[in-house]
Amino acid sequence: MLRMLRYLGGKLVRRRLSHVADEYLSRCEQCYRTQRETLSRILALNATSEFSRKHGLKASLSPDDYRLQIPVSDFELVRPYIEQVQRGATSALLGANNPLLMFALSSGTTAESKYIPITKPFLDDYRRGWNIWGLRFFNDHEKANRLDIVQLTSDYEQFHTSGGTPCGNISGLVTSMQSRIVRSMYTIPPEVAKVRDTEAKSYISLRCAMANEHVGLITTANPSTLIRWAQLANEHKETLIRDIHDGTIHYAQSIPAEFRTTFTKGHFRPNKSRALWLENLVQQTGQLTPGDFWPHLQALAVWTGGAVKHYLPSMRKLYGNVPVRDHGLSASEGRMTIPLEDETSSGVLDIGTHYFEFIPEAEYGRSNPVVLGAHELELGQDYYILLTTTSGLYRYDIRDVVRCTGFYHQTPMLEFLHKGAHISNLTGEKLSESQVVNAVHHASRELHCEVGCFTVAPVWGAPPHYRLHTESFAEGVSASRLAKAIDCQLINSNCEYRDKRESHRLGPVEVITVPQGTWQAFRQDRLQRKGGSLEQYKHPCLVPDLDFSEKILALSGLSKVSVAAPHFLSVEHSARIHTDQGAEHL
Repeated sequence: MLRMLRYLGGKLVRRRLSHVADEYLSRCEQCYRTQRETLSRILALNATSEFSRKHGLKASLSPDDYRLQIPVSDFELVRPYIEQVQRGATSALLGANNPLLMFALSSGTTAESKYIPITKPFLDDYRRGWNIWGLRFFNDHEKANRLDIVQLTSDYEQFHTSGGTPCGNISGLVTSMQSRIVRSMYTIPPEVAKVRDTEAKSYISLRCAMANEHVGLITTANPSTLIRWAQLANEHKETLIRDIHDGTIHYAQSIPAEFRTTFTKGHFRPNKSRALWLENLVQQTGQLTPGDFWPHLQALAVWTGGAVKHYLPSMRKLYGNVPVRDHGLSASEGRMTIPLEDETSSGVLDIGTHYFEFIPEAEYGRSNPVVLGAHELELGQDYYILLTTTSGLYRYDIRDVVRCTGFYHQTPMLEFLHKGAHISNLTGEKLSESQVVNAVHHASRELHCEVGCFTVAPVWGAPPHYRLHTESFAEGVSASRLAKAIDCQLINSNCEYRDKRESHRLGPVEVITVPQGTWQAFRQDRLQRKGGSLEQYKHPCLVPDLDFSEKILALSGLSKVSVAAPHFLSVEHSARIHTDQGAEHL
């Protein structure tokens, strides 16, 4: 009955939101005008701040004048002002009508965690973007409107600054503001975000979600999270079924004490029929697979662009042949695109939220690069994207490389390729993460060989070369064949790599296997050192660090790799090594 009432009420809400979404998307018909209005709005909002006064920022500035006032920047431009905001002096960076709500912590992909101000106008824009995404999704997937949502979020209040501002994840803040009716759509209660231990949080989330057979949509940023969930379901299937049957919760002590009692009583009731159904499923199949225990699943919502697309085949195999809707290109610093269809990482640029500029990839790194407005992009070209936001970032180089895939009216559609920082350049080959991901993907298809989670890193030698590290790949395919196939793909896709290989300035790729559990240890170590949340974590498929291979082997408890002869690797402590003319991976 509750689900039906919610469905009927949702139809009315969707009808109202449709007008808002249509009006917003209609602005894409005038890209330049909309971007200029957005820039004026942002500059006016923070015009009274110390930063704006010092840099001569005011709403009347044209885009050309704005570029003269502020250089292309990184976080260091605003760091001193954000440090003042952290201590409570919000006027250092923000205007009086731009109240601070929290700080989002960057995931630390390219540096230590950064504190990104989240203000009321920023949050309003963020929520509007998600409303448009959700409206388009639910209009395309009618059955999902009658089912529940599984969403993984993190706490927005992990700690406080010296000025008393909460710090954490913006998705947790949005969740905390949901009405009771909206909250009833979601399977995992918001209190789970308060659990600090990552394994406990994953188990408790899965325990909540698995008890519900009426799951229609699963959404989280990274598809690797869903793969890990599937592994947990099998590793803990007996415990999960027992908890669902008895209304108990393993890891209960990991739930913060201040709401442990009410949380466990309110959300964990015995569900004997569901437990029996799951037990029968295990008896029939020998395992618990998400595609089986959520038979009504309509779609998955995850990132699909850049390096994470490597995970998609494994995710689909585990969750069934359901549509995938990309979240869009987004980060703690802001949302950049809104995908409007399934099965594409491309989305329309969110021109009403932030002011965007673009540096053509060939111009990047020059002292005075060409900088383009959103209306000046060309189909098929690659760009670095710059952000100006209501939260006080100005011409901010987020180091994301995007490709223009087309246009929605006059507004560009973009797909994420890779982080600009994830480029390795030992001898001038300028190998990018997207090239590595595509090479492994095509080699896997060619050999009918599914490669597990991996990282490629350079290794110094005579000559230097690249090494691929992975915990597993398909049985029946030698590492030497896999390495050769990857090497061939890199040669075909990167002319500089081909030149360096042909001139023997680069050696061939090597492939080694590291012990099971290495990536889990690596993930935990990376989160502890660099901050960010489990949901934000992005596994690097290319790390341009010559010491990386030794670091990952040390983390896994192995001795360092030694090259006993050309194209031959040995690792002590019984690590399985496979080479051909070689590639290593992380």
